[in-house]
Amino acid sequence: MKKIILPIAAIVISLSTIAQEKTYSTKSGVIKFFSNAPLEKIEAVNSQVICKLSNKTGQMGFAMLIKGFKFDNSLMQDHFNENYMESSKPKLDKADFKGTITNIAAVNFAKDGSYPVVVDGNLTIHGVTKKVSEKGTIEVSAAKVSIKSIFKLNIEEYGIKGKYIGEKIAKEVEITIACKLD
Repeated sequence: MKKIILPIAAIVISLSTIAQEKTYSTKSGVIKFFSNAPLEKIEAVNSQVICKLSNKTGQMGFAMLIKGFKFDNSLMQDHFNENYMESSKPKLDKADFKGTITNIAAVNFAKDGSYPVVVDGNLTIHGVTKKVSEKGTIEVSAAKVSIKSIFKLNIEEYGIKGKYIGEKIAKEVEITIACKLD
C-alpha cells in the first residue's frame, strides 16, 4: 500500500507545482511617452503593446510597433515616424524589452496587494539595444495582475537624431507603462 501512496503523492505534488506556474499576458498594454522640452510638450500613446510575464521565473517581455504611437496632432505623428524614429525601415519599426524581475519571489500572485519590483534586461529601440534596470509595481487585485512603471529615457543613447532635439523635443523623455494581464 505504501508503494502506491508514495508515487501518487509525488504526482499530486508535481501537478500542484505545475498548476501554480502561470504566464500572464496581454496584447493591449499601454506605453506612453512624454517630452517636456522648452518650446513644446509632446505626448503619444501606444495601446497595442504585447506583454508577457512568468509568475515563477519573473521573465518578462514587451513588444510593440513604433507606428502604434498615436498623437493628438497628426503632423507630429508623421514627423515622429518619418524624421525621428524612421519606423518604415526594417529593424527600426519595432521596440522590445526582454528581462527578468529580480525580486519575483516578493510578489504573492495569490494575494491582493501592490508589490514593488525591479526589472533588469535589454531594451531595444531604433535598432539599438541597451541594458536597463528600472523599478515598477505589480498589482494583484481579484486574481488580476497589472504592471506599472514610470522611468526616464535618453533618446540620443538609442541613436534617435533630429534637428529639434533639445528645443521642441526633450533629450530625455518620460516613459509610462501600464499593462493589465490575463
